[in-house]
Parts: sequence; C-alpha cells; structure tokens
Amino acid sequence: MQATIAAKPRTKLFEHVSPYVSRISHLIVNSYLIEDPASQRWVLIDAGLKTSTSHIIHAAEERFGADARPEAIILTHGHFDHVGALAGLIERWKVPVYAHRLEMPYLTGRAKYPPPDPTVGGGMMAVMSRFFTRGPISITGHVRALPDNGDVPGLMPNWRWLATPGHSPGHISLYDAHEGLLVAGDAFVTTKQGSATAVLMQRQHVNGPPAYFTPDWRSARDSVRELATLEPEIAATGHGIPMRGEVLKRQLQTLAKNFERSAMPRRGRYVRRPAVTDEHGVISVPPPVPDPLPKVAAVVFGVVALSAFGLLIRSSDRKRRAVRSRSASANQRALTTR
Repeated sequence: MQATIAAKPRTKLFEHVSPYVSRISHLIVNSYLIEDPASQRWVLIDAGLKTSTSHIIHAAEERFGADARPEAIILTHGHFDHVGALAGLIERWKVPVYAHRLEMPYLTGRAKYPPPDPTVGGGMMAVMSRFFTRGPISITGHVRALPDNGDVPGLMPNWRWLATPGHSPGHISLYDAHEGLLVAGDAFVTTKQGSATAVLMQRQHVNGPPAYFTPDWRSARDSVRELATLEPEIAATGHGIPMRGEVLKRQLQTLAKNFERSAMPRRGRYVRRPAVTDEHGVISVPPPVPDPLPKVAAVVFGVVALSAFGLLIRSSDRKRRAVRSRSASANQRALTTR
C-alpha cells in the first residue's frame, strides 16, 4: 500500500545551490537533491522530519519530473531530524539507503544514540533537546553500509564521502572536488542551531555542530579542521542556508582555528569526556552534569517552549508562503506585460 501523499502546494519546493545540487528546506533542517548530469541519475541526501515525506516527494518531482525516483538515499547521519521521512520514502520509492557502518546500530533498531545534553547552553533548542528522541529507528533490509573506498552510490566519481565523526559516531560529509561543493551534514552548520530565534530567522554564519547532540567534541574539532583544508567554494549544511565564496572560507578557517573557544560549550556532559561507541552502539557515556533547570521546571518549560516553537514555525511558514506567493504574482504580472 502506497504512502498517502498530500496535494502538491503551489509554491516552489526547492532552491538551487548549484546547477546539479538543490536544497529542500524543512525550516529547521535541510535535505539535498544531487544530480549526476552525465547519467541524469540523482540521489537524496538526508530525509528531514517525520512531516517531510510529501514535501520531499513533491520537490523531487518538481525538480526531476513526475514519478521521479532516486538511485539511493544517502544519510549524513541518523539523528531524528535527518531520518524522519525515511519510512514513507522507502515505501514510495523502494530504493536503498546508505550510511556509514558506525551508524548502523541506530538505523537497525539495535541501539539508541548517546543522550542529548541540554546543559550546553546556547538557547531554547538546547533546552528543548532533553525531549528530542534519540532513536533508534529500524530500516533493516533497506539500509546498507557505504562502500569503504569513498564512492557515493548513484553519483559520478568526482563525488566522495568523507568520514567526519563527532556529531555522531558515523557522521559523513560529501564533497565534489570538481565544483568545490561540500555537503557537510552537521559537521558544521551555517546557523546557530542551539538558538530557536537564530534557526527561525536563518541568521547566516558558520558555526560548529549542534552542541546539544554532539557527544565527542575532539572528533568534531578534528572533522571541522579536515573540512577546512578543502577550502570549499560552497558549503551546503544540514542546518542553515548554504554559504559560498571568501566569506565561507574565512569563517570556516576561523572556526577550525578557534574551535575550542567558539564551538565547544564551556560546560556539558561530553566536554571533558566523550561517549564511547563502536559498531554495536554505545559502550559508555560520562555521567550527566548538574542541570541548572530543575526537572519539574524543565517539563513545564519544555511544554511551553515546544508550543511556542510550533507557533513560531507555523507563523514563519505562513510568512514564507506569502512572500513566495507575492513573488510568483509579481513574476506573472511581469510576464503578462511583456
């Protein structure tokens, strides 16, 4: 039985990052469509939120045509906001999903991710992280380990996947050396993801990985430093608006150089000791640090914060649709008067 797909909205559902890479925004997180121009095959990078299924399918069809289907779905990692629509997409498209082998326990129902750390500070998203799910999901039978040689299934050899652990044990990024285009996942992001205001306003600046879900800060630092050596022309990240050019290079180099001061929180569960993981899942985690927000207050605050955040999302979404509608009307009027 096919997944029920909502009626296609009239607004544009993706934006071009480059001629062959398109961004699908789910407001707080991104997915990407990457086309191989030689074969006209394409892949989906990450699967957004649980509510993203129809959005992704319609965006793919708007980009590639009716009944478009990817060669594969590639996951940068398996956190809830990157795998939410997987079940519906697998049911619809019946294509394989690829991830790093160290992500397999969290994608096959065998292990939960290390607990999030709401004590890292940085804003409402960090506080709310105590309520975020850490899995696992189970797509056993559909998920496969990425090939060890760095090839990206469904894409030309100029695309390579790179191990960039830290934010998750098997986190990867993807890089097209011909175009200098980096799909970084959450190895670094272009908004301050811990702040709900920054997320909703999409304030653009290179930042470290979302702190509340990063269990290994030293690996995260090393991954950022490795990516900075690529000097990418364009960075398309899991959160925030893609960045390019000298501003991107300068901010990424600054982040790599000052990672401990600018990205690592001053306090938190994983600041001094990382979670220890292997191919079977989590081996050990450090004890939680004292939480300045009492448990009862946290629940009350969380309910209020989640409700407020939901209202902000709906309000922001309405404003985006209104802006797009006005833009489309203006374009239509311009065409009519020509």
